Amino acid sequence: MSAPLQTAATTDIAAATESADADLLARTASAVREAGTALRERFGEVVRYRSREELMDALAANDDAALDILRPRLTRLRPEAGWVAEELDGGALPPGEWWVVDPAEGNVNHLHGLPEWAVTATLVRENRPVLTAVHLPLTGQTYTALAGAGAHLDGRPLHVSPTADLGLGIVATSQARPDEDEAVVRRVGAAITAMLFDALVVRAAVPATLHLLDVAAGRVDAFWQFAGARADLLPGSLLVTEAGGRISDAQGRPWTPQSGSFLAAAPGVHAAAVATLSR
Repeated sequence: MSAPLQTAATTDIAAATESADADLLARTASAVREAGTALRERFGEVVRYRSREELMDALAANDDAALDILRPRLTRLRPEAGWVAEELDGGALPPGEWWVVDPAEGNVNHLHGLPEWAVTATLVRENRPVLTAVHLPLTGQTYTALAGAGAHLDGRPLHVSPTADLGLGIVATSQARPDEDEAVVRRVGAAITAMLFDALVVRAAVPATLHLLDVAAGRVDAFWQFAGARADLLPGSLLVTEAGGRISDAQGRPWTPQSGSFLAAAPGVHAAAVATLSR
């Protein structure tokens, strides 16, 4: 086959893949919205617990309510894809396609009657997120991103902030898990202190995904986190990248799920955020 014919064939294959992924994204968004409806029906009064065991049972009940919808629907969409069962897992995935799902991102907020929670589903192909859908059941909003095709909020394109001065920026952070080791906790505290000197406002709350939605939408200028799991960083990383933002670790090196830190920022403040976090 001649070079022009090879190029045309390659282009046709890429176009067909993108079209198929766009349809898959629409169906994934429908699945997370349905799961979100189930969680919204469970939301309201504060769920009281007296022990860690009772807390874990309450968290699992929410997860199961969403997974009962998500798992069969997503499996039908992509039956050959693997399934990441543990939302706190990190590191690289085996080859192939995988569904990385957080059925109740911000689950502890849901239990406490706080509004910051979501349902997420991300398809990872050869360790790269190719599509993601994040649904906020209390507002009805759905954020989506498709690799190479942009990030959107209910169909409207998203763009990161044009801010070029970290001193005028709003930044945010989150804790990866409640049982972090002492070294990570101290690093988090030192970074927050440094950002309090260098940024205009520092926000600190869980979950990570909601901060990353704000970065993708240009409402927050940068987000960082030390450690972290695939499920709380992959959806936002794709949304921020497709909205024009930069993703790295806290030292400015390329980020992977094996990295010990994570930074998502508008291009104009990325270097300054790296400098602050590297002190």
